[in-house]
Amino acid sequence: MTTRLNPTTRNSLVAGLALIVFGVLMLLGQLELLGRLELLIVPTLAVIFLAWGLITHTFGLVIPGGILAGIALASYLIEQPFATASEPTRGAIFLLAFSTGWVLIALLSLFLSARFQWWPLVPAGVMGAIGALLLAGEAGLGILRVLGYVWPLILIAVGVWIILRRRQ
Repeated sequence: MTTRLNPTTRNSLVAGLALIVFGVLMLLGQLELLGRLELLIVPTLAVIFLAWGLITHTFGLVIPGGILAGIALASYLIEQPFATASEPTRGAIFLLAFSTGWVLIALLSLFLSARFQWWPLVPAGVMGAIGALLLAGEAGLGILRVLGYVWPLILIAVGVWIILRRRQ
């Protein structure tokens, strides 16, 4: 015989377990039983939020989980395998890895939302494009310089369009 927890009990259980896990991690850090604790904080928070969101079927918890997962991956990559890479390359790697967290949010929406949430693909696409352009070298940097002048003009044009459309 299996017992199903009601949503309130389940949410409380998951929240309590999350606090316990994070508290134990912080205590071990204070006791200096873990080396380089700072490397575990962001990934642990990512896992807590992602698991909490998946267990409770709460899409809102997956959002910080995906963001933190992207940051954790990005931080690991630029501190470990790409630590000696050039600054533009490390920046590109960070942006590309961070964008994967946003893609994760969109993918998990398939399981937790009534419909696919496409909006996380916007920041993922912007960060991914900038990262790819940084990896492209001087040509990519040139494109980024041009885009640096173009995107404010697009914002101005959209703002003017919204104001003029409102008057009609």
